[in-house]
Amino acid sequence: QVQLVESGGGSVQAGGSLRLSCAASERTFSKYAMGWFRQAPGKERELVASISWNGANTYYIDSVKGRFTISGDNARTAVYLQMNSLKPEDTAVYYCAARTTTFGHIVYQTTRSYSYWGQGTQVTVSS
Repeated sequence: QVQLVESGGGSVQAGGSLRLSCAASERTFSKYAMGWFRQAPGKERELVASISWNGANTYYIDSVKGRFTISGDNARTAVYLQMNSLKPEDTAVYYCAARTTTFGHIVYQTTRSYSYWGQGTQVTVSS
């Protein structure tokens, strides 16, 4: 059972930046595809960005393209979400998710594609 721990959330003003981190209880995310999701009050959880196991492919929802970047460190011990030019509508609880896969190049986009979830970290953007 993989345990995921997010960190890096907080409160910022519009236009600011935050960097979320996700660390796993296992030594490495090797052979894990990863995703960052968010859930705002009264809304369904939605994918923000995802990255393939081999790190070669990424996916972003339209509203964050050009502002957010998902990445992993070389040792695949952590996955990050760099968030720039934050907007009030980015306010949500952000969750890290992981799944094992044998397909190194595939990015997964739905909540049910992922088996492991972190506890979430709050991001609040004020105008």
